[in-house]
Amino acid sequence: MKPLLALCCLVTALSAADDWKPLWPGGEAPGAKRPPAGTENVTDGWRYGDIEVPQYSVHLAPADKRTGQAVVIFPGGGYGVLAMNHEGHDYAKWLNERGITGVVVKYRVTGKAELGYQFPVPFLDARRAIRTVRANAKEWGVDPAKVGVMGSSAGGHLASLCTTRFADTFPEEGKDEIDKQSARPDFSILIYPVISMGPLAHTGSRTNLLGKDPSPEMIEKCSTEKQVSKETPPVFLLTTADDMVDCRNSFEFAAACKANGVPVSLHCFEKGGHGYGMNGKGDLAVWPTLLDAWLKR
Repeated sequence: MKPLLALCCLVTALSAADDWKPLWPGGEAPGAKRPPAGTENVTDGWRYGDIEVPQYSVHLAPADKRTGQAVVIFPGGGYGVLAMNHEGHDYAKWLNERGITGVVVKYRVTGKAELGYQFPVPFLDARRAIRTVRANAKEWGVDPAKVGVMGSSAGGHLASLCTTRFADTFPEEGKDEIDKQSARPDFSILIYPVISMGPLAHTGSRTNLLGKDPSPEMIEKCSTEKQVSKETPPVFLLTTADDMVDCRNSFEFAAACKANGVPVSLHCFEKGGHGYGMNGKGDLAVWPTLLDAWLKR
């Protein structure tokens, strides 16, 4: 059985690789030089690191169930790796069951500063992914006014950047028709997210995104609880009191939403830790039903 199991896993992995499509024309992404072939790696648990080419994988909702909604999914991993399965493809499959198209994004991350993947590189990839969904909305059966984002941990931080700083402009953008689409999400799902780059920051995420000694200006810019405005779309937040990413990250983002009149649904459980994806234990196991009800609203 073991050789057969290994073969099945290999076929699954190869099939998944075939489903990836480049976010940028010809796979030449702006903001950083493409690393040599063979740099990217995949470790236990399908954690992708040292990304070479930013890509996306589309999980289309069944035609007979489609709500018109789509969710762009950013897996977490401290901006150093991407937890592709339980914070990526598993979310997309769950969304599909509810008639929602899921688009998993392999954005550029690394723990190696020399690759040059600090801000705004992951943000450029995330914005491009949102625009790509809108550019393909008709083909994919998606309403371009129902495109949301979903991110976990550092992926939650990236999603929160998209949620708050969608009006930013970058000289690397605007080169083709896709970049003419709006980068503003219509709703935002933040699962045990990193939010602050200040005292409450997850230090590994901050270092990988901003470097070892970021300026006060950059810390302010990327602390998304300080970037919420009246134009921020509705937000769903999930955290636990025992999370290694301080739950006050979510509290402060929710407070900023309240102050700006942004609809926000905040859920904090006593226990659950971090990195559980759809698989919360105990009281936390109900959290997907809360998201299901929120998405229907």
